[in-house]
Amino acid sequence: MADEQNPQLPLTPDGGGPQGPGAANLLPINIEAEMRRSYLDYSMSVIIGRALPDVRDGLKPVHLRILYAMHTEGLEYNKR
Repeated sequence: MADEQNPQLPLTPDGGGPQGPGAANLLPINIEAEMRRSYLDYSMSVIIGRALPDVRDGLKPVHLRILYAMHTEGLEYNKR
């Protein structure tokens, strides 16, 4: 079982040996290290993919999508 000294999940509900197909391929992991790595990967993808403006036009991806949708719908600044 997990505790503060060893924050690893148990591999099986009863703590016994591997059960079911593929259970022999399970490896114990440190939850804290996995959460740090996963969160860092996710946050970097968000920063690169959504939060930073593109160097070419200075727009974030969401703003580009909005302007493109407005253009395809014929919504322009000089029309009603």
